[in-house]
Amino acid sequence: MRKAAIKIDNQLAGWLTQDEQGYHFVYDQAYAAQPGARPVSLTLPLQEAPYTSKVLFPFFDGLIPEGWLLDIAEKNWKLNPRDRMGLLLACCKDCIGIVSVEAIKEEEAP
Repeated sequence: MRKAAIKIDNQLAGWLTQDEQGYHFVYDQAYAAQPGARPVSLTLPLQEAPYTSKVLFPFFDGLIPEGWLLDIAEKNWKLNPRDRMGLLLACCKDCIGIVSVEAIKEEEAP
């Protein structure tokens, strides 16, 4: 299983995981309870229940670079272009915008 902390303005908003069943995104309860908490995306509104999908959620897939920048990432980190979670974890720690993705190692996972 691979896991990432999803942050909004450097504040933990939730977790994205990939396992044998697919992808799962769940908001952090403390974040969602804050007044004025913003959803990561309009397609992933704030809710307590986790979101589940067989493919990477389009919002997160859209954070992955394209074109020449993707080519550089694939060659430098020897990433498979079909490994969307791997690309997300490698390339999206410092995205344009307020959302960032930080890989969590197994031993760090809550």
